[in-house]
Amino acid sequence: MIKKTFLALGLMTILFPVVAFASDPTATLDMGLNSLWVMLAFILVLLMQGGFILLEAGSTRMKNAGHVAGKTIFTVGLAALIYWAFGYGIAFGGDSSIAQFIGWGDFFFDPQLAAEEGDSYPNGVFFLFQLAFAAISLSIAWGGFAERAKLSSYIVFTLFFVGLIYPTVAHWIWGGGWLAEDGAQDFAGSTVVHLTGALAAFAATVLLKPRIGKFNKDGSANEILGHNQVFTALSVLLLWVGWFGFNAGSTVAIGDGFFTYVAFTTMLGAGGGGVAALLISWAVTGKADITTMLNGTLAGLVAITASCAFVDPWAAVVIGLVAGVLVFYSVKMFEKFKVDDPIYALSVHGMAGIWGTLANGIFATQELADKVGIGTGGLIDTGSWKQLWVQFESVVVVGIFVLVASFLVLGVMKKIMGFRVTEEQEIIGLDLSEHGAYGYPEQLKKPGQGIQG
Repeated sequence: MIKKTFLALGLMTILFPVVAFASDPTATLDMGLNSLWVMLAFILVLLMQGGFILLEAGSTRMKNAGHVAGKTIFTVGLAALIYWAFGYGIAFGGDSSIAQFIGWGDFFFDPQLAAEEGDSYPNGVFFLFQLAFAAISLSIAWGGFAERAKLSSYIVFTLFFVGLIYPTVAHWIWGGGWLAEDGAQDFAGSTVVHLTGALAAFAATVLLKPRIGKFNKDGSANEILGHNQVFTALSVLLLWVGWFGFNAGSTVAIGDGFFTYVAFTTMLGAGGGGVAALLISWAVTGKADITTMLNGTLAGLVAITASCAFVDPWAAVVIGLVAGVLVFYSVKMFEKFKVDDPIYALSVHGMAGIWGTLANGIFATQELADKVGIGTGGLIDTGSWKQLWVQFESVVVVGIFVLVASFLVLGVMKKIMGFRVTEEQEIIGLDLSEHGAYGYPEQLKKPGQGIQG
């Protein structure tokens, strides 16, 4: 045991030389392990972008696949620059007279070269972790743009979403803002990340209007099938794995091993969502729909994201089960209202995000709330409606802000530059019309034969 301890300390000396001679070797070891854990969590969350590429590409037609992949990589890179320059300062900036409402400081963020004595980890690794969350919320928003938005619209909206809209919400709940002071519980982002992205997607899909051929004159919907269900299934698996960095990584510490409990409830929530979605689709339609099951799994993950550190295991299962049923019916609801949501972002990330946030007010336990240090126990554990009210407040306030901001930004974009491609470009596909190259070149027929997809 002693030999292993000295070996670990030696490793920390190599990795973190600035703090290697700190007065407390145990603190140095803890800092080093925390830093490695948060960096690993950042990598897992960043790799979730691969899941979003496959999810959106698999759920849409092959004539847009190259566009989906390319714009995702590009916008993540652009998001990194915008978050570095402005977003992080608004989300986690220093004290100011308006600190309850918006952060202000740390613009063009300059990280420490290494952690200082007393720090839990270097601030640079925290920046990277938070950047990955901002990029995930942005990728959720792209669901409302799918198959019909100009590439230029992705560029412009990234500036406003990552530079102002998302960071403001993150500040309110995670950066010491007024909702945090009220005790809003959102451990890893059912509201901050998922609902924010979904509401931006909703604004986009309303202003862009449905894809050509999605709805008939009588209002009935046509199913526009994605071109690769295997891609979609693989995307769910990649996202599921990445979610352990998303949720468990949000402990930002190894400490007493609490991150393993968060991972445990995350797994249960995902399982409940997938099982419930498959069973409800089977019971209602007579067929066990694969797409519904995949969406249910993601919905379970979204729903448990807010409560993974606040609820007992049985409650995690219930939260997932409800999310799986909810996503099945919400997809039908949005189609009824003629909202064209190609990758089901509104149902998976929006409706499940709302449910997951509210679920804290029902299922959170006082013991876990005290451990995390945020809010109180929910209705079942304490008999009090207080936490449920705070959760409801956060959903409503965030919802109004994101919708107003997104409609304003996208409305101005639509007026000034237009952000939907022409009918001809949409029919040809965004691969050719926006990039001049087909994502599946071997599938491109000879001139005059048309294009598959």
